[in-house]
Amino acid sequence: MTTVFDLNDLKRRMQGAVSTVKHELGGLRTGRASASLLEPIHVEAYGQSMPINQVATISVPEPRMLSIQVWDKGMVAAVDKAIRNANLGLSPATEGQVLRIRLPELNEQRRKELVKVAHKYAEEGRIAIRHVRRDGLDVLKKMIKDKAIGEDDEKRHETEVQKATDAAIHEVDQALAVKEKEIMQI
Repeated sequence: MTTVFDLNDLKRRMQGAVSTVKHELGGLRTGRASASLLEPIHVEAYGQSMPINQVATISVPEPRMLSIQVWDKGMVAAVDKAIRNANLGLSPATEGQVLRIRLPELNEQRRKELVKVAHKYAEEGRIAIRHVRRDGLDVLKKMIKDKAIGEDDEKRHETEVQKATDAAIHEVDQALAVKEKEIMQI
């Protein structure tokens, strides 16, 4: 089996990590209610972990309120537990199969906690990008060992991989900066 170096595949995988970070950052709340706030939450349902939007409908009836209509009456407690355990500082009120979440004003301490969570998401994204870089460099080392490419090609490809890595990490850092500014605005 011959090993093939594919820079476009590495870039695609790095972009996947970047889009995951952006998605997670989108779930962090700022001042307004948003259905995307609950998207990262997974519920233990029917013996497996499922995204909350696969067991309930999320709506925003007022600017500071979320309404979660759970489809299966037996899942209400599991959805409630998942929301409380998500570390978003939300406390749902149950009314039959509907959970209502009133979003309080963000105080300074809560804003700082949300910024820390945002930094954690960004660091996880950077780590994922570095793992992709390592995979690419491992392929190059294997190819040079198998004499599939020369040292000049290896150095050129290493530079390309590093440029792609730097660009992806820069994109994560930019998304983090935008989200941090959004959270800290009063």
